[in-house]
Amino acid sequence: MADTARREFMLGEGAGTGGGSQNLKLNLGPSHPAMHGIIRITAELDGEVIVNADVEIGYLHRAFEKDCEVGGYNNAIPYTDRLNYVSPLINNFGYCSAVEKLLGIDVTERCKYIRVVMSEISRICDHLTCVGATAMELGAFTAFLYMIKAREFLWELVEDVTGARLTISYGRVGGVKADLPAGFAEKVRHALKQTREVLDEVHRLLTGNRIFMDRMEGIGALSRAETIAYAITGPMLRAVGVPYDVRRVQPYYVYDRLEFEIPTQKAGDNYARYLVRMAEMEQSMRIVEQALATIPGGPINVDFEGRAIDPAAYVDRGKQGKTEGLLLVPITLSPNLEGQRRAELSGLNVSDKRITLPPKENTYGSIEGLMNHFMLIMDGYGIRPPPGEAYFAVEGANGELGFYVVSDGSDRPYRVRCRPPCLPPMAALHRMIEGEMVADLVPTFGSVNMIGGELDR
Repeated sequence: MADTARREFMLGEGAGTGGGSQNLKLNLGPSHPAMHGIIRITAELDGEVIVNADVEIGYLHRAFEKDCEVGGYNNAIPYTDRLNYVSPLINNFGYCSAVEKLLGIDVTERCKYIRVVMSEISRICDHLTCVGATAMELGAFTAFLYMIKAREFLWELVEDVTGARLTISYGRVGGVKADLPAGFAEKVRHALKQTREVLDEVHRLLTGNRIFMDRMEGIGALSRAETIAYAITGPMLRAVGVPYDVRRVQPYYVYDRLEFEIPTQKAGDNYARYLVRMAEMEQSMRIVEQALATIPGGPINVDFEGRAIDPAAYVDRGKQGKTEGLLLVPITLSPNLEGQRRAELSGLNVSDKRITLPPKENTYGSIEGLMNHFMLIMDGYGIRPPPGEAYFAVEGANGELGFYVVSDGSDRPYRVRCRPPCLPPMAALHRMIEGEMVADLVPTFGSVNMIGGELDR
């Protein structure tokens, strides 16, 4: 009996009686490696052609939105790192900007430029990963290694600024964690030069490659009307010829002062998405170069008497009440705290004691700074936006990334909602793979660039 039921499931209802469909039902995922362990696709096959597909999500639900409502406003920042862990800086800044809009504050000019620079570096990292992984799924393993090599150049820049590579928690409500390190612009120019060389190599390997084009052109296509109807944004929307980009349509930070193009294609297939992402990386590099060339100066270091003491000794003196003169003494910080000195933060973060944590010098060197820090951290106090709601959208690597935050006047968000850019493409995935071959399912799924943490939240 069990064998009969299994055969009927595999061949379709009624197959055991000689009637009905002879199609094969095939499960891909959630344990399939290409499905990231979190997507289940039930495909109905006629030979090797997918005639029907059902895409199931929800295997990685992390309660991101509800967790954001449990702690204070700053507590949500590490959670945003895990949304899109390939470009976490964009997530940080999007959430912080939504809270800043709720508070009615604007960050400093230097902070805006820093956010633009770090967002575009993150965008390039995301596209490098997507294109490299998609190529690898077609057997182009060399291109994948080249792309990851280029990503490593950029991740070293991210590590220089944030102290971490992946889950960076660099954004702050009212600013950023730290200033750009000394010599950063020169490092960026060198890294972008190396990245351009890698992209040129990959173009020569893939863009005109007959095998690659045969596997990508006309595959996984969505029409312009369908793409718009599914509310798809980002590279997939631009791949059907719609030049929608949040940075241009609703400019934020300093994007309206920078020159860059919005790459588009017409076909809406996997190859068009590849070309759009490759072109976008060059535009992101243009943006970074312009931003670094025009970023306003800010205080980097203040050394009144040329003295420096060890941080541990500084803290011990503060605890003993020996605070006289401590605020005028620079301390030698560890690399992960570099940039948090008072002079640096004054050029980056909003000057508002209700919002911004004081520098460590103030916290450990004066009772006022200690009280300010205590009031922002203590449960029941912290950041307290007025009652209201705000939505802020940024251009994520996969499209419009929006955060909707509701305040009831307390120290924790009443509601946090994320508009994930890779959810609409996943809703349309079945349309992209139906009528295609089984072998084309995985590269088409790769071109969507689904990120599990953002999809299931």
